[in-house]
Parts: sequence; C-alpha cells; structure tokens
Amino acid sequence: MNIYVANISWTATVEDLQRAFEAFGQVTSATISRDRVTGQSWGFGYVEMPNKAEAKAAIDGLSGKAFKGQTIFVHEARPRGHR
Repeated sequence: MNIYVANISWTATVEDLQRAFEAFGQVTSATISRDRVTGQSWGFGYVEMPNKAEAKAAIDGLSGKAFKGQTIFVHEARPRGHR
C-alpha cells in the first residue's frame, strides 16, 4: 500500500521516516519530496508497505502524532489524477 505523509519536518530524513513506519511492519520504500534546485523538503512524502494490515496499523498509529517536532498526517495515497 502506498501511504501519503504530510507535514514532515524539514529536518527529517528518509531514514527517520522509514524507521517510524518499520515499527509497524515491513517498508519497501520511503521518500520525502524535495525541491529539485534547492534540495529543501516540501514537507510531504510517501511510504510503501507491502502488507495492507501493517500499513493500516501504521496509518492509525502515526497520523496526528508528533514526528521530529511536527504533527504528521498520514493516509492512504490516492492515485494521481490527469494533469
């Protein structure tokens, strides 16, 4: 399941994000979106978890919780629309 994570602290790393989700199960990948020019975090990212039950547990366990000084919001990622 692909999971969207919003309001990520600018100081958070991909490794921090991955560790937080690994507390709930296997993580296939974790990314934090960044500006291509400056490298500055845009404050959101995605985590991929292969097991749906573990992913739902992570969403329930982390959404609205403090992570690196920010309250993060976590939900299942929606498919990208047509641009």
